[in-house]
Amino acid sequence: MKQTSASVRARLVEIVVPVHNEQRVLAESVRRLHAYLSGNLPYGFRVTIADNASTDATWRIATGLSRELPHVHAVRLDAKGRGRALRRVWSASDADVVAYMDVDLSTGLEAFPPLIAPLLSGHSDLAIGTRLSQGANVVRGPRREIISRTYNLLLRSAMGARFSDAQCGFKAARTEIAQALLPAVEDEEWFFDTELLLLAERHGLRIHEVPVDWVDDPDSRVDILRTALDDLRGMARVTRKTLSGAAGIPVPPRVRQARLPTG
Repeated sequence: MKQTSASVRARLVEIVVPVHNEQRVLAESVRRLHAYLSGNLPYGFRVTIADNASTDATWRIATGLSRELPHVHAVRLDAKGRGRALRRVWSASDADVVAYMDVDLSTGLEAFPPLIAPLLSGHSDLAIGTRLSQGANVVRGPRREIISRTYNLLLRSAMGARFSDAQCGFKAARTEIAQALLPAVEDEEWFFDTELLLLAERHGLRIHEVPVDWVDDPDSRVDILRTALDDLRGMARVTRKTLSGAAGIPVPPRVRQARLPTG
Protein backbone atom coordinates (compact mmCIF):
# COMPACT_ATOMS: atom_id res chain seq x y z
CA MET A 1 0.00 0.00 0.00
CA LYS A 2 1.41 3.36 -1.02
CA GLN A 3 2.18 5.65 1.89
CA THR A 4 0.34 8.99 1.73
CA SER A 5 1.65 12.35 2.88
CA ALA A 6 -0.95 12.27 5.67
CA SER A 7 0.40 8.98 7.00
CA VAL A 8 3.94 10.33 6.89
CA ARG A 9 2.83 13.41 8.81
CA ALA A 10 1.23 11.14 11.42
CA ARG A 11 4.71 10.04 12.47
CA LEU A 12 6.01 12.13 15.36
CA VAL A 13 9.56 13.16 16.28
CA GLU A 14 10.22 14.88 19.61
CA ILE A 15 13.34 17.05 19.86
CA VAL A 16 14.50 18.05 23.34
CA VAL A 17 16.60 21.18 23.83
CA PRO A 18 18.09 21.05 27.37
CA VAL A 19 18.95 24.50 28.74
CA HIS A 20 20.42 26.08 31.86
CA ASN A 21 20.74 29.87 31.98
CA GLU A 22 20.60 30.23 28.20
CA GLN A 23 18.63 33.47 27.94
CA ARG A 24 21.17 34.83 25.45
CA VAL A 25 20.62 32.29 22.68
CA LEU A 26 17.41 30.43 23.48
CA ALA A 27 14.86 32.46 21.50
CA GLU A 28 16.98 32.79 18.36
CA SER A 29 17.97 29.12 18.36
CA VAL A 30 14.46 27.74 18.93
CA ARG A 31 12.99 30.00 16.23
CA ARG A 32 15.68 28.85 13.79
CA LEU A 33 15.13 25.20 14.70
CA HIS A 34 11.35 25.56 14.38
CA ALA A 35 11.66 27.24 10.98
CA TYR A 36 13.96 24.51 9.71
CA LEU A 37 11.75 21.67 10.92
CA SER A 38 8.60 23.32 9.55
CA GLY A 39 10.14 23.70 6.12
CA ASN A 40 12.20 20.53 5.80
CA LEU A 41 10.87 17.69 7.95
CA PRO A 42 8.20 15.49 6.29
CA TYR A 43 6.97 14.30 9.70
CA GLY A 44 5.15 15.76 12.64
CA PHE A 45 7.46 17.24 15.25
CA ARG A 46 7.47 18.57 18.78
CA VAL A 47 10.23 20.74 20.21
CA THR A 48 10.47 20.51 24.00
CA ILE A 49 12.59 23.05 25.84
CA ALA A 50 13.75 21.40 29.07
CA ASP A 51 14.83 24.08 31.55
CA ASN A 52 17.28 22.70 34.10
CA ALA A 53 16.72 24.98 37.10
CA SER A 54 17.73 28.20 35.33
CA THR A 55 18.10 31.29 37.50
CA ASP A 56 17.96 33.87 34.70
CA ALA A 57 15.16 34.66 32.21
CA THR A 58 15.42 31.29 30.45
CA TRP A 59 12.14 29.89 31.79
CA ARG A 60 10.21 33.05 30.94
CA ILE A 61 11.59 32.97 27.39
CA ALA A 62 10.83 29.24 27.07
CA THR A 63 7.20 29.65 28.08
CA GLY A 64 6.89 32.62 25.74
CA LEU A 65 8.17 30.53 22.84
CA SER A 66 5.71 27.75 23.70
CA ARG A 67 2.87 30.25 23.33
CA GLU A 68 4.31 31.84 20.18
CA LEU A 69 5.29 28.79 18.12
CA PRO A 70 3.11 25.76 17.30
CA HIS A 71 4.52 22.39 18.40
CA VAL A 72 6.90 24.01 20.90
CA HIS A 73 6.53 23.01 24.56
CA ALA A 74 8.43 23.82 27.74
CA VAL A 75 9.07 21.82 30.90
CA ARG A 76 10.94 22.92 34.01
CA LEU A 77 13.12 20.78 36.26
CA ASP A 78 14.26 21.79 39.73
CA ALA A 79 17.79 20.42 39.31
CA LYS A 80 20.58 20.70 36.73
CA GLY A 81 21.75 17.90 34.47
CA ARG A 82 21.39 17.20 30.76
CA GLY A 83 20.77 13.51 31.40
CA ARG A 84 18.11 14.38 33.95
CA ALA A 85 16.32 16.57 31.40
CA LEU A 86 16.44 13.92 28.67
CA ARG A 87 15.25 11.20 31.03
CA ARG A 88 12.29 13.35 32.12
CA VAL A 89 11.08 14.10 28.59
CA TRP A 90 12.01 10.89 26.79
CA SER A 91 10.47 8.62 29.42
CA ALA A 92 7.07 10.30 29.01
CA SER A 93 7.18 10.82 25.23
CA ASP A 94 4.53 9.43 22.90
CA ALA A 95 6.60 10.17 19.78
CA ASP A 96 7.98 7.51 17.41
CA VAL A 97 11.48 8.94 17.74
CA VAL A 98 13.06 11.07 20.47
CA ALA A 99 16.09 13.26 19.88
CA TYR A 100 18.04 16.09 21.42
CA MET A 101 20.41 18.82 20.33
CA ASP A 102 22.41 21.50 22.10
CA VAL A 103 20.78 24.92 22.31
CA ASP A 104 23.65 26.67 20.52
CA LEU A 105 22.87 24.58 17.39
CA SER A 106 26.59 24.03 16.82
CA THR A 107 25.66 21.05 14.64
CA GLY A 108 24.31 21.89 11.19
CA LEU A 109 20.58 21.17 11.06
CA GLU A 110 20.91 19.62 7.59
CA ALA A 111 22.13 16.48 9.37
CA PHE A 112 18.86 16.02 11.25
CA PRO A 113 16.77 14.27 8.54
CA PRO A 114 19.59 11.72 7.88
CA LEU A 115 19.87 11.23 11.65
CA ILE A 116 16.26 10.16 12.16
CA ALA A 117 15.51 8.47 8.82
CA PRO A 118 16.95 5.02 9.73
CA LEU A 119 15.10 5.13 13.05
CA LEU A 120 11.75 5.85 11.45
CA SER A 121 12.31 3.11 8.87
CA GLY A 122 13.20 0.58 11.59
CA HIS A 123 16.70 -0.02 10.19
CA SER A 124 18.53 1.31 13.29
CA ASP A 125 17.79 1.74 16.97
CA LEU A 126 19.83 4.80 17.92
CA ALA A 127 21.59 7.47 15.87
CA ILE A 128 24.38 9.92 16.66
CA GLY A 129 26.03 12.83 14.96
CA THR A 130 29.79 12.36 14.69
CA ARG A 131 32.53 14.95 14.34
CA LEU A 132 35.26 12.33 14.19
CA SER A 133 34.50 10.37 11.01
CA GLN A 134 35.36 10.97 7.41
CA GLY A 135 33.00 13.51 5.90
CA ALA A 136 32.55 15.58 9.06
CA ASN A 137 33.42 19.27 8.83
CA VAL A 138 34.49 20.63 12.20
CA VAL A 139 35.69 24.03 13.38
CA ARG A 140 36.95 24.10 16.96
CA GLY A 141 40.00 24.91 19.05
CA PRO A 142 42.89 22.48 19.56
CA ARG A 143 42.17 21.98 23.29
CA ARG A 144 38.63 20.73 22.68
CA GLU A 145 39.83 18.66 19.74
CA ILE A 146 42.51 16.88 21.78
CA ILE A 147 40.23 16.21 24.77
CA SER A 148 37.42 14.90 22.56
CA ARG A 149 39.65 12.59 20.52
CA THR A 150 41.42 11.29 23.64
CA TYR A 151 38.12 10.55 25.39
CA ASN A 152 36.69 8.67 22.43
CA LEU A 153 39.96 6.77 21.98
CA LEU A 154 39.71 5.68 25.63
CA LEU A 155 36.16 4.49 25.06
CA ARG A 156 37.23 2.37 22.10
CA SER A 157 40.42 0.98 23.64
CA ALA A 158 39.30 0.46 27.24
CA MET A 159 35.61 -0.33 26.80
CA GLY A 160 35.44 -1.72 23.28
CA ALA A 161 33.07 0.99 22.05
CA ARG A 162 32.49 0.91 18.30
CA PHE A 163 30.77 4.29 17.94
CA SER A 164 33.10 7.13 17.04
CA ASP A 165 31.81 10.20 18.93
CA ALA A 166 30.08 9.88 22.29
CA GLN A 167 29.96 13.58 23.14
CA CYS A 168 28.37 15.27 20.13
CA GLY A 169 25.16 16.93 21.32
CA PHE A 170 23.09 15.60 18.44
CA LYS A 171 21.46 12.22 19.05
CA ALA A 172 18.23 10.33 18.52
CA ALA A 173 16.63 6.99 19.37
CA ARG A 174 13.48 5.04 18.69
CA THR A 175 11.32 5.92 21.65
CA GLU A 176 10.60 2.36 22.73
CA ILE A 177 14.32 1.61 22.68
CA ALA A 178 15.17 4.70 24.73
CA GLN A 179 12.44 3.94 27.25
CA ALA A 180 13.65 0.35 27.64
CA LEU A 181 17.25 1.47 28.28
CA LEU A 182 16.62 4.49 30.51
CA PRO A 183 16.04 2.58 33.78
CA ALA A 184 19.52 1.08 33.48
CA VAL A 185 21.27 4.43 32.85
CA GLU A 186 22.47 5.93 36.14
CA ASP A 187 24.11 9.18 35.11
CA GLU A 188 22.04 12.38 35.14
CA GLU A 189 24.56 14.76 33.59
CA TRP A 190 27.10 14.70 30.73
CA PHE A 191 28.00 10.99 30.86
CA PHE A 192 24.36 10.08 30.22
CA ASP A 193 24.95 9.90 26.45
CA THR A 194 27.97 7.62 26.72
CA GLU A 195 26.30 5.29 29.22
CA LEU A 196 23.22 5.00 27.02
CA LEU A 197 25.34 4.15 23.95
CA LEU A 198 27.50 1.61 25.81
CA LEU A 199 24.38 -0.09 27.15
CA ALA A 200 22.84 -0.16 23.67
CA GLU A 201 25.95 -1.73 22.15
CA ARG A 202 26.10 -4.31 24.92
CA HIS A 203 22.62 -5.45 23.92
CA GLY A 204 23.42 -5.65 20.23
CA LEU A 205 21.36 -2.64 19.20
CA ARG A 206 22.18 -0.80 15.99
CA ILE A 207 23.75 2.67 16.26
CA HIS A 208 23.69 4.74 13.09
CA GLU A 209 26.28 7.51 12.65
CA VAL A 210 25.93 10.70 10.60
CA PRO A 211 28.97 12.91 9.83
CA VAL A 212 28.06 16.47 10.76
CA ASP A 213 29.11 20.04 10.17
CA TRP A 214 29.99 21.42 13.58
CA VAL A 215 31.20 24.85 14.66
CA ASP A 216 32.41 25.37 18.22
CA ASP A 217 30.51 27.98 20.23
CA PRO A 218 33.20 30.35 21.56
CA ASP A 219 30.85 31.45 24.35
CA SER A 220 30.19 27.92 25.62
CA ARG A 221 30.29 27.74 29.41
CA VAL A 222 30.85 24.00 29.57
CA ASP A 223 33.82 23.19 31.80
CA ILE A 224 35.61 20.84 29.41
CA LEU A 225 38.15 19.51 31.91
CA ARG A 226 35.61 18.89 34.66
CA THR A 227 33.26 17.21 32.18
CA ALA A 228 36.09 14.97 30.95
CA LEU A 229 36.96 13.96 34.52
CA ASP A 230 33.31 13.21 35.29
CA ASP A 231 33.19 11.10 32.12
CA LEU A 232 36.25 9.14 33.21
CA ARG A 233 34.61 8.43 36.56
CA GLY A 234 31.53 7.30 34.68
CA MET A 235 33.60 4.95 32.54
CA ALA A 236 35.13 3.42 35.68
CA ARG A 237 31.67 2.93 37.20
CA VAL A 238 30.28 1.28 34.07
CA THR A 239 33.35 -0.99 33.87
CA ARG A 240 32.88 -2.11 37.47
CA LYS A 241 29.18 -2.67 36.83
CA THR A 242 29.91 -4.71 33.73
CA LEU A 243 32.54 -6.87 35.43
CA SER A 244 30.19 -7.56 38.35
CA GLY A 245 27.46 -8.65 35.96
CA ALA A 246 25.06 -5.97 37.17
CA ALA A 247 24.94 -4.31 33.74
CA GLY A 248 23.25 -7.28 32.07
CA ILE A 249 19.79 -5.78 32.05
CA PRO A 250 17.90 -7.38 29.17
CA VAL A 251 16.10 -5.33 26.57
CA PRO A 252 12.56 -6.77 26.29
CA PRO A 253 12.11 -9.02 23.23
CA ARG A 254 9.24 -6.86 21.97
CA VAL A 255 11.67 -3.94 21.80
CA ARG A 256 14.40 -5.97 20.12
CA GLN A 257 12.02 -7.25 17.48
CA ALA A 258 9.97 -4.09 17.02
CA ARG A 259 10.02 -2.54 13.57
CA LEU A 260 8.34 0.68 12.58
CA PRO A 261 6.62 0.83 9.17
CA THR A 262 8.94 1.60 6.30
CA GLY A 263 9.10 5.37 5.73
